[in-house]
Formats: sequence, structure tokens, C-alpha cells
Amino acid sequence: MLTKQQILEALRKWINQRPGLEFANYGDRKSYRQELRSITRDRADALQLMQAVSWCDSITAENMIDSFRAFSGRLQVREVVPASVDGGPYAELSYCTGQYWPSEYRKAACAVLAQALWGAAQADMPAPDPNKKITKTFGTFANEHESIDGLTPGDWMRRYFRREFGRGIESRWFN
Repeated sequence: MLTKQQILEALRKWINQRPGLEFANYGDRKSYRQELRSITRDRADALQLMQAVSWCDSITAENMIDSFRAFSGRLQVREVVPASVDGGPYAELSYCTGQYWPSEYRKAACAVLAQALWGAAQADMPAPDPNKKITKTFGTFANEHESIDGLTPGDWMRRYFRREFGRGIESRWFN
């Protein structure tokens, strides 16, 4: 069975690999640099989310494995047991590319890490008050929700992650 540290180490290697951008795929320097900035931002986000996951003791290896269903399950983890007795089992990641691997492989890692953090925060959040309901309307539709401090449970979680990581990471990975 994989450990949380083995999974995080595999994710760290995954995140830190070079994107392999080819300048010939871009019309000019501006669009190439713009793509490169986006990929670099995804790396910073992933490393910050990974650090938060490593600090969270309530996230176990099983929680991490379950969180790989994020990003449509395109990033997968499996345990590899080498034939030699020298090395122990380790985690190996595989990825099914959607459209353009260099711009999405770090996004997949961020989605997996955010899913693990969301599950841990959801387990630790206060229970909604069934007596205090709020109504949200979207056009002609109205939904009634239980509330936590006047917010829906989802809005409460997003506010929690905005305070934890800032507006940028919250809006990219927890929205």
C-alpha cells in the first residue's frame, strides 16, 4: 500500500518536470511567454497546495488516492513494486493528455491536491444549522440551503480557502 509521502514525492517529481514547450507552436514571443507564465503560475500553485496537503494530518494516503478522480481522472497513481529486493514500492503517475500536455499536466496535479484539501476541510467544517435556511436564486430558480454563518456550505468552504491561500488560488482551484 502506498504511503502519503510516496504519493507526494511522485507529485513533486511530476510538478517539477519541464513542460517541454516548443517555440515553433507559437506565432510570436508574446504568446509563448504568456503560456510560459501560466505554466509557471501552475507550478507555484501546485507546490503551495502540496505543502498544505503535507501539513494536514487528516489527509491520509487513501484520501490522496481518492482525490485522483479530480480533473476527470486523467492523472492516475499506481503502486510499483520493483523486482529487486533493494528498492521498496513507489508511486508512479500516468496522465492521459487532453489537448496540450505542457499547459495542463500541472493543472491536473493542482486539481488532485485541491480535491484532497477540499475533502479534509469538508470533514472538519462546522455542521450547518438546519433552523437557519438561506435562499439562493438563479434567474427563475430558487434553492433553499442550510447555512453556516449565513453562507451555504460551499460558500463557507470557498471563504475558508480564500483566507487560507488567497483569492487567486481559491478562484482557480476551489471554485
